[in-house]
Amino acid sequence: MATEPASGESTRIEPFVAMAVGGILIAVGVLAPVVAGERGAFVVFGRNYLHDLVRLITGAAAFWAGYFAGGQYASNSAIVLGALYLVVTVLGIVYLDVLRELLALNTADNALHLVLAVLLLGTGLVFGAAEDQG
Repeated sequence: MATEPASGESTRIEPFVAMAVGGILIAVGVLAPVVAGERGAFVVFGRNYLHDLVRLITGAAAFWAGYFAGGQYASNSAIVLGALYLVVTVLGIVYLDVLRELLALNTADNALHLVLAVLLLGTGLVFGAAEDQG
């Protein structure tokens, strides 16, 4: 449950999670082509320029929701992005061969997308509901 400190700033966790996930996605979207080059893999994750662009866009959206919107939209954006990553996980499992060609997806990407979906949905639903009750 969120509380209001004396300074007037909220202690909500959703903006922090949104900014952390967004910052990591932005960093990976920028660093992956630099570090991996044309090899097509970044650590264990698949990558191509379209996949990097998707990371940059979703990272910017998450970071914006957490920071620039002052956390006002952090719960809803966490739920939306979490649902999007859940759909991407399911599509990645069902259509892995097709998405491997389009976005350089692999099994490690699917696992990461599932972790992001659970983290974002859990944060948005649990802490957003607690905020609504408080």
